[in-house]
Amino acid sequence: MPTYEYECNKCGHQFELFQAIKEPPKKSCPRCKGRVRRLIGTGAGLLFKGSGFYITDYRSDGYKSAAKKESAAPTPASSSKSEPAKTTTAKESKK
Repeated sequence: MPTYEYECNKCGHQFELFQAIKEPPKKSCPRCKGRVRRLIGTGAGLLFKGSGFYITDYRSDGYKSAAKKESAAPTPASSSKSEPAKTTTAKESKK
């Protein structure tokens, strides 16, 4: 059940009320019995419960161990060295 915030139009008193969604909004202030309005709140945190939402969220133990082995394996060093790229100047490009 959500918590709604209200504010009295007459005295300015702000209060929260724990109500069911289907319950009608409160109409009177508990202090002065004046008219109240429901405030727009920021809402609460969203909590998802279930088996997961992405295939990568809950990987199997076999997948995790294989990924660790793959990341721990040394990469072979390349045997050929690449030459630095040659830059041309404005004078050379006009030739």
